[in-house]
Amino acid sequence: MPAVRTSRSKKAPEGFSEIEDTLLEFENRLKDAEAESSDGKTKNESLWPIYQIHHQRSRYVYDLYYTREKAISTKLYQWLLKNRYADAKLIAKWRKQGYEQLCCLRCIQTKDNIHGGTCVCRVPHKQLKSEKPVQCVTCGCRGCASTD
Repeated sequence: MPAVRTSRSKKAPEGFSEIEDTLLEFENRLKDAEAESSDGKTKNESLWPIYQIHHQRSRYVYDLYYTREKAISTKLYQWLLKNRYADAKLIAKWRKQGYEQLCCLRCIQTKDNIHGGTCVCRVPHKQLKSEKPVQCVTCGCRGCASTD
């Protein structure tokens, strides 16, 4: 007989109570975006708000740990990543040169794009020939190239 898996959620590390309200606000916004009606929108367009909120929540955790002179401890940061309050893979990309403004991981996956390259939102605005604003089909980003 297989072992019964019980959830053993460890208590949050010290300092979580200070950022908990902001994380709950992101969670509530995410639930509202998921429940929002998608009448008149394409499948991708209905997912754009979810991608944007996910990005904002991950950026919030990233900023707390890396740019605000370690406003949170390493232990709390690791706990937040483990409990999926932030996207660890996206944050890992933000730490690499050229990906500081990346909107989502799908924009750099070549198999998900039409011509086998990166998404149009990754092209710097200076290099685009059109005067029309560019918007990513996948996540709704208007440009996340680091040189913009």
